[in-house]
Amino acid sequence: MINFNEKLQDDNALLSIHNRGFNYGDALFETLKVSYGKPLFWEDHYFRLMASMRMMRMDIPMNFTMDFLENQIKQLLEANNLQQVSSRVKLIVYRSEGGFYLPKTNDVGFMITASQIEDDFYLLKTDSYEIDLFKDFYVSPSLLSTLKTNNKAINVVGSVFANENNLQNCLLLNTDKQVIEALNGNVFVVKGHTIKTPPLTDGCLKGIMRKQLIEVISELPDYELLEASVSPFELQKADEIWVTNVIMGIQPVTKYRKKLFEANVAKTVLQKLNVRMRLH
Repeated sequence: MINFNEKLQDDNALLSIHNRGFNYGDALFETLKVSYGKPLFWEDHYFRLMASMRMMRMDIPMNFTMDFLENQIKQLLEANNLQQVSSRVKLIVYRSEGGFYLPKTNDVGFMITASQIEDDFYLLKTDSYEIDLFKDFYVSPSLLSTLKTNNKAINVVGSVFANENNLQNCLLLNTDKQVIEALNGNVFVVKGHTIKTPPLTDGCLKGIMRKQLIEVISELPDYELLEASVSPFELQKADEIWVTNVIMGIQPVTKYRKKLFEANVAKTVLQKLNVRMRLH
């Protein structure tokens, strides 16, 4: 079952060929991890969505409150018998159909999907995880590049490239040739007692897990958190590299080109992250 504008219906429901998300990428989405019916970090997701809708000049309906959208998610979880497991939920908000590039309205519709996932807590995955740079195309840094829209061409092409080269992921570069993020999440680089993550001004996604980890790391007495540009040259000298998002938490990179990495700091941070998750 899916939730399509407050109506629970089969997931084979047809989407209008005039849907603006389909035609123009005129849509935003939030991917949430839900633990036993409770959306994690929901307040952060909600306010990111509201800020993104304002930036896209979408009209925010009066009933689009935190409680309303959370209840819509919970109704879908109940319909799919997912209240007592962990699940991945995707909330898509799209501008209502009409017009070409210039919309005829700024009203919106929404759709929510949900599926079960195995891990209740964030686990440290030690399987081989090899990455490289994706240099066929670059991200032009701007406020739009920090949003979760469904304009994801570079992520799709980069994922095909990674698959063709037996890689688990790739890192994206901006037009200044700085590392900004992975294909499916933000990136953190550990060197000694310094942990760096690219700043939003470099064009990276304004990730929810990125926000949680910045807060967690800032409370660690032995480490310094820097939001600063990351050059490809730094990757070879790093002690650890992580890919992060709300579904997997922290995914340590095991290999970048010929360099192998450990995950000692990742283990420490992950323990703190799970404590924060329980509080949420």
